[in-house]
Amino acid sequence: MYILVLESSTTSAKAMLYDTCGKTCQVRSQAYRLRSDDVTVHDAVDVFESTVGLGRELAAGKTVEAVALSGTWHSVMLCDRDMNPRTPIYLWSHTGAAALCKELRGDQDYVRAFYRKTGCMVNAIYPFFKLKLLAQEGYDLTKYNILGQGTYNTYRLTGEWVVTDSVASGTGLLDIHKKVFDQELLRELGIGASQLGRLVTSRDAFPLSEEGAALLGQKAGIPVIPTMPDGALNQIGSGAMQDGVMTFSVGTSGAIRLTTQNPVIPDIPSTWCYVGAGAWLSGAAISGCCNCVDWFKKRISTGDIGYGELDRGAAQAGDETPIFLPFLFGERCPGWNDARSSAFFDVKPAHTAFDLYRAVLEGVLYNMYQCYEVLREINGAPRKIKLSGGILSSPVWMQMCADIFEEEMETDTVAHASLQGGVFLLEQQLGLLDSLAGAPSGNGQIILPDPQAAPKYREKYQRYLHYYRMTQ
Repeated sequence: MYILVLESSTTSAKAMLYDTCGKTCQVRSQAYRLRSDDVTVHDAVDVFESTVGLGRELAAGKTVEAVALSGTWHSVMLCDRDMNPRTPIYLWSHTGAAALCKELRGDQDYVRAFYRKTGCMVNAIYPFFKLKLLAQEGYDLTKYNILGQGTYNTYRLTGEWVVTDSVASGTGLLDIHKKVFDQELLRELGIGASQLGRLVTSRDAFPLSEEGAALLGQKAGIPVIPTMPDGALNQIGSGAMQDGVMTFSVGTSGAIRLTTQNPVIPDIPSTWCYVGAGAWLSGAAISGCCNCVDWFKKRISTGDIGYGELDRGAAQAGDETPIFLPFLFGERCPGWNDARSSAFFDVKPAHTAFDLYRAVLEGVLYNMYQCYEVLREINGAPRKIKLSGGILSSPVWMQMCADIFEEEMETDTVAHASLQGGVFLLEQQLGLLDSLAGAPSGNGQIILPDPQAAPKYREKYQRYLHYYRMTQ
């Protein structure tokens, strides 16, 4: 039996065709062809067609029995009543509402009430504030249907205008405790819940429509699980649905997540809490990770230095490297200052490109360690940390991570954890898997911290915090 998972990620379309009998899979991905240089906005139709076209190619000649959809948290656009997009898709990385949010954060009572209710911070990544900005720019929100990319993909394939509670929990419009759209927040925007689609869960499925069947080259009527966020699916695919297992993803952006049985929201706004698959996710995210590394290679390093050479140079750099604040794309956790800028500090004449590169690698991890400290305080220490993302391609960076955190790290053996999470959801839907908590996961490489390295990293982390506080 073949099942198909389709994902519209931040930068590319992805598809996995999985054989439930042979337990084998094929995966394809394709970067989007963007219409502009602004990578924080997408054309919803282009993204949908790229994703579905990739799935059609991958499944050509095979009979697919079920489909699961994956996307990202925090995307939003306005559509007319016939579901035709009237704005671009604004991604999590679009910070146009930063000035608006900065003003709102001046009201601490508003910030605390919003945070306690939604599990989201007053920050430009969230659709709630993107919608406030669109209203300020002259859009009459009452005239539009409001969708994210994932919701749009589900609609185009099934004809059903539904949004999973997990996707909705990343909008800033959902009461995280009751799992319903909050009426007070809807009134603040002047919209109704009917403009957001019907709330469903990861256990729901809808038949593939005739239009969807034609687009995928498959038979109509097969079950389609509506779009779940790639972060929530990553938790499933990594085998981290059990208590005490932390996923630690260092990709384009970075995220740390723990599965919890109840919402976990600290008194001081710092981390986030969203709905997962049958549970909640207590987590933190940062905007600058591998995108900072790519920026450095493209904009700062000289010549045709490859990542391997940069890594080797960073490994040989001395202890007195500069400090880097990795906020090229603003700050998410823990300070949620979307207007915060990036910077190097303590740069000396003798420093080389390799010293600066090492500072970038360290700075990303220091920001993630800030988040880790908060999560450990509110959830307790994890019993296992599973490391994934682009960091796995750099042994130097992986070792640095274990040394800074002073924790044992296990590399994730699942190459495409969010796609694998979609597979597990489908297997549960088809009765092939009893529990997501029992989903299989392999044992990866163990990265042990070097006790000799800990003192220097503790000292540099304090320097990082000094400049972090100084630039607030």
